[in-house]
Amino acid sequence: MLKFILNIFNTEKIAEQSEIISPDMKYLIVGLGNVGAEYAGTRHNIGFDILDRLAEELNASFKLENHAWVTSAKYKGKSLTLVKPTTYMNLSGKAVKFWMDRLSIPKEQILVVLDDLHLNLGQLRIRPNGSDAGHNGLKHIDQMLGGNNYPRLKFGIGNQFAKGRQSDFVLGKWSNDENKTVEEQLPKAIACIQSFCFAGLANTMSTYNKSESKP
Repeated sequence: MLKFILNIFNTEKIAEQSEIISPDMKYLIVGLGNVGAEYAGTRHNIGFDILDRLAEELNASFKLENHAWVTSAKYKGKSLTLVKPTTYMNLSGKAVKFWMDRLSIPKEQILVVLDDLHLNLGQLRIRPNGSDAGHNGLKHIDQMLGGNNYPRLKFGIGNQFAKGRQSDFVLGKWSNDENKTVEEQLPKAIACIQSFCFAGLANTMSTYNKSESKP
């Protein structure tokens, strides 16, 4: 009788542990950017800024770990690991691959958050896959993961720059007017990430891809 009771207890314990670490409960959220004070507040670092704001909302603090600043938090029963690569933008895939493998998180539960020149300022677009569109961070992630079939959330930074000045633009800081729009849209970006983890990609696309663009 005692053995029977112990077997029930162990079965329930294993089931509980299995639920806690179930793959469909874990998400890897990666914000792209460049480390260093000189890059803080630049357009190219919006991925970092969004994750900083999300971590603040979830009462989580980043600490330096392998290839990235990392923190973990819970959101509506889901386990979120937030990662800001320290590899610089062009080698972002190294951190993504490391943490994906270490945490055994499938591609469909990774969300890469980044800037996009092809979207109006503040416009959000979440997709299940897609081309790198010239973004070096995505390009390296594609190489490291062997394809582009992983979700990404793009935050529009606009393309108001003269011919040949793209690099200066993306590595430049927001103007005062731009910063107002960014601050308005940051809560929507955070809500989009939370929706991705809780409501799923399809529902999140239906809701947030309709966001108004900012000219």
